[in-house]
Amino acid sequence: MSNQPLLQIQNLRTSFRIGDDYFAAVDDVSLTVNENEVVAIVGESGCGKSALAMSIMGLHPQERTKLEGKINFKGKNLLSLSTNEMNKVRGKEIGMIFQDPLTALNPLMTCGKQIEESMTVHTNMSSEAKRKRTIELLKKVGIPNPERTYKQYPHELSGGMRQRVVIAIAVACDPLLVIADEPTTALDVTIQAQIMDLLKDLQNQTKTGIILITHDLGVVAEMADRVAVMYAGEIVEIADVHTLFKNPLHPYTRSLFNSIPSSTSTKDRLHVIQGIVPSLKNLPRSGCRFKDRIKWIGDKEHEVNPLLREVSPNHYVRCTCYKNFHFSDEDVGDMNYGIS
Repeated sequence: MSNQPLLQIQNLRTSFRIGDDYFAAVDDVSLTVNENEVVAIVGESGCGKSALAMSIMGLHPQERTKLEGKINFKGKNLLSLSTNEMNKVRGKEIGMIFQDPLTALNPLMTCGKQIEESMTVHTNMSSEAKRKRTIELLKKVGIPNPERTYKQYPHELSGGMRQRVVIAIAVACDPLLVIADEPTTALDVTIQAQIMDLLKDLQNQTKTGIILITHDLGVVAEMADRVAVMYAGEIVEIADVHTLFKNPLHPYTRSLFNSIPSSTSTKDRLHVIQGIVPSLKNLPRSGCRFKDRIKWIGDKEHEVNPLLREVSPNHYVRCTCYKNFHFSDEDVGDMNYGIS
């Protein structure tokens, strides 16, 4: 893994217009992704993971989105680029694997032509060279009969095959950074494992940086180098994967881990995190945003203005409430999170 920064997000705030006001779904997020590094972003649905990914790609509708801060990629602030300049980056230098392959693919185009599309936009390759490259990509992503799949339409493929095609599109121009947004959602377990192995192989071959957005902590343990935990638009904890799994500190991180089913646990029932992620309009904009879901922790344990602080080398936690956190029912099981 390289220590050379590839992407540096600084104080990013992504706000969406609801009525006459703007509400931040990504709130003052700073994050660095290095070359040849997998950074996982985890959290419940609605915490801002996909909004962050779409902000990097510049895919939010401009008329109802306000973006503040910086997203520096190869020395350029992506937020300052024009639409034409961003189109040159998107698909060529940054690729994205979308959450739902059926909606990401064009039902009226063959899979081969969709993979070739970014090569047509970003390269001067001949038709024959593009076809040859596409067949190679289909082989690389584990499709057994690439010549046949080249001519097929998305509806003719299984979910796992469609996801492979989406991955082939994302890596067609050998991007420096790939954003994988829930790449294994709705796939069965064996296909999930194959897709994650495929991403790891591609990274090893091309030294690509990967942002992996997921709520599957098993995938995180297998794939990630570093992990950022998001809650209600903020990053509440960042650490390398071994540190985070061995010593999770923020109450939200510990609650997530304690909700994982375990074959070695002595618990009779799964831990459930009380409450839900608040809606955009109802998000508390001051104090600890997780406070209302751990009501048994006193107000004085929380910071008025919680900051992300380094508590040990390269391990950052937001809010001092982690120092006095305990589970209300003491039902913590054996706290073995499955990483060696």
